[in-house]
Amino acid sequence: MSQANVTTASALPAAASSQERGNVLRLAVAQALAGANSTVVYATGAVVGNTLAPSPALATLPISIFVVGMAACTLPSGMIAQRHGRRAAFLTGTGCGVLAGLLAALAVVLGSFPLFCAGTFFGGAYAAVVLSFRFAAADCAPPARRARALSAVMAGGVFAGVIGPQLVTYTMELWLPYLFAASFVAQAAVAAISALVLLGVRLPMPTVAETARGRPLGAIVRQPRFITAVVCGVVSYLLMNFLMTSAPLAMRMCGLSQEAANLGLQWHVIAMYGPSFFTGQLITRFGAPRVVTAGLILTAASAAVGLTGVDVAHFWGTLVLLGVGWNFGFVGASAMVLDCHRPEEKARVQSFNDFAVFGTMAFGSFLSGGLLSSYGWNTVLWLSFAPLAVAFIALAATAKPPAARAAG
Repeated sequence: MSQANVTTASALPAAASSQERGNVLRLAVAQALAGANSTVVYATGAVVGNTLAPSPALATLPISIFVVGMAACTLPSGMIAQRHGRRAAFLTGTGCGVLAGLLAALAVVLGSFPLFCAGTFFGGAYAAVVLSFRFAAADCAPPARRARALSAVMAGGVFAGVIGPQLVTYTMELWLPYLFAASFVAQAAVAAISALVLLGVRLPMPTVAETARGRPLGAIVRQPRFITAVVCGVVSYLLMNFLMTSAPLAMRMCGLSQEAANLGLQWHVIAMYGPSFFTGQLITRFGAPRVVTAGLILTAASAAVGLTGVDVAHFWGTLVLLGVGWNFGFVGASAMVLDCHRPEEKARVQSFNDFAVFGTMAFGSFLSGGLLSSYGWNTVLWLSFAPLAVAFIALAATAKPPAARAAG
């Protein structure tokens, strides 16, 4: 082999690695910017809903509609990605994010509850696309680095934990008497910036092999490991949304300030994504099931802390533990999904997983508003232990016996 050929061959892995790092970095930045979309909705949705809704029981309906938008758009997003590439899906999602902010601002100005719900639906569509960033990062990396690439993109959400709440705090009174209207305009602007960042992502178009059908979806989803991954992902996200949806309004009902609620959400979102700097390494070292188990234990601890009181410290403690528990549970479950499909099946399987997660989460979100207004914060906390028991049972059912672990 000539010296030129050797040089060319050695340069190819370096170029691929450089492109991988560039894609992961851009996806992490876009995750940080796009995460502000969800944070703004969660920080303001129940409060604005309580102002605009015809009944207090409907106060959290806009957040539930946000989750419905996530569930409804996961499968279409996967179809766009499979046929036209992930970047086309990303840009479609950011367009929905811009529209979400503008519709929500207009709804506040007009005092329209249905229009505000429409805005949060498009915000959910944006969030559905954003959650595919983690799988796109895994596509960029070889198998040995997939968990770390996935985790690195999720780490971008740390900055969303700062951007979102501060965006609300510094803009919510800029357009008085229309409280939060300027926050939603700012949300639309941040979505537009995210689109510009995503234009630089370089992902290959789907190959003929990747657009092939692969195994029937029914055969894939019947795998015990896939069922466990979906159950754990569902429970982790369901409970995070169930408690986070209720917490800001519960804090207001307990006489605490909006600023305290904003800061609580800020630390919650930082706790959600901060562990991602090392979650991938934990998964590589200990395995995804053990990391998921730790996440479920932390989620249970968050509910227990909430049951001890209703001061700011209790709410913040609940939200921080809930965030870390979500990270370990959801990132670990996502890593388990990566082991359950072939390359040509990834778009369908990943979209189905997210559809199951967010479809179930929508149910929990609808339930939380009525429970909070009718029965109080403690009831919401006590009910969270039932799904956790289901997830622990699923993990135990698919755990390898000691002899099998030693052989592996």
